Amino acid sequence: MPDLGLILLAAGRGTRFGMEPKLLQALGGQPLVRHVAEAALGSGLGPVVAVLGAHADRVGAALDGLDLVRVANPDYAQGLSTSLRAGLAAFPVEVAAVLVLLGDMPRVTPQHLTGLAEAFREADPAPSAVVPVHGGQRGNPVLLNRSRLGPALATLTGDQGAGRLLAGRTDVLEIAMDVGVTQDVDTPAGLDALR
Repeated sequence: MPDLGLILLAAGRGTRFGMEPKLLQALGGQPLVRHVAEAALGSGLGPVVAVLGAHADRVGAALDGLDLVRVANPDYAQGLSTSLRAGLAAFPVEVAAVLVLLGDMPRVTPQHLTGLAEAFREADPAPSAVVPVHGGQRGNPVLLNRSRLGPALATLTGDQGAGRLLAGRTDVLEIAMDVGVTQDVDTPAGLDALR
């Protein structure tokens, strides 16, 4: 059993973007969500679970041909926390940590992911999380230690990820990385800026 799993959160509605599904917008000739999925797979760190919800058929089709597991989140409208919990539930307890990727961050690379994983594996004692930082700002993806955070993650509700849980902790390892870990796409203008 691998010690690490990867969760691609791709269930959101993306309402700030407009009528068309944000994750299907093209960048460099392919949908945003496919960039992130390929980075996850390219890292070779472990199995990848894609959590689908809004526009599940179309977003799922954008991931066709990739070696990942698809998990449906029927509660996606209740917020990000439901997708995170659905992704976590897809892994057996033996998977010690998970890397959580957001489907709207196409500048995340396999190197970002392997850097976070290496930092986690080398730290002693193991941190509760490994978080990328650029310009003093925490970014994504985030590596979560299930043994330290499991019970707290299970209590998340609404449209929140693990950020609130990590905010007051002293056992979070921050790793300096490039701007790609802070570049998400929320609006058409944000996508244009990446182009």
